[in-house]
Amino acid sequence: MSHPHQPPSSQPAPEAAPALDLRERGGMKDGQPQLSDKRLFMQLTAFTGCRDAQPLINGLIGCGVDCVLYEEVNDPTGVAVLAMTETPELFVTKLRRDLASGPFKELKVKQEFSMLGRTYAIGYEPKLEDTLLHRPRRMSMDPATPWAIWYPLRRTGAFSRLSKAEQGQILKEHGVIGRQFGDLGVASDIRLACHGLDKNDNDFVIGVIGKELAPLSQLIETMRPTVQTSQYIQNLGPFFVGRALWRTPQKA
Repeated sequence: MSHPHQPPSSQPAPEAAPALDLRERGGMKDGQPQLSDKRLFMQLTAFTGCRDAQPLINGLIGCGVDCVLYEEVNDPTGVAVLAMTETPELFVTKLRRDLASGPFKELKVKQEFSMLGRTYAIGYEPKLEDTLLHRPRRMSMDPATPWAIWYPLRRTGAFSRLSKAEQGQILKEHGVIGRQFGDLGVASDIRLACHGLDKNDNDFVIGVIGKELAPLSQLIETMRPTVQTSQYIQNLGPFFVGRALWRTPQKA
């Protein structure tokens, strides 16, 4: 116990923590960083036991969110619904009821392919709102790119302990490969954060989208020797492989 007349400690008072800012931050525009509190949530729900996928379309019309209906490659009775909205409450209201009734009622959910993520920014995006809201929807809804591979991943804790500069250099390697495939028009990726949203504690959900299936597989293969994949990925997959049968009609 300190003496009542003991002089106060000369230790400096701890600095106050900076104010918490949960907005997404993009690149500079007109001399100011772009900021947004909007995000697109995307959810993949897969089923098995579907002998005819056509009736499922009627079950999705009017569900209140934009959807893509996939037929799965690796399961002859497998299908999946990719749903996207800025309002995640819709996942547990209207969409929940639609996916548990009508033509979906007799199907069995494949829990290993249940994925939920949110769009995010890394701080350099020249068009922040397009990155967060429009590009992922545009890519997944494009009739010209029906093939998709969706999978979750988790990085090791060691990656989180690296400096921002080291992380940036590692991620740059992935970015260069992604741009090469994107510039050729054969594969593009959708990156979603799923921290705390995934039952297996994954960090991200990745969608690889394209016109043909082979380049999507080749993109993932090309990523394998990179520093991030070979040294800092703890879990990768399972992989859902599907081709779009139907998408919510978009207004002209």
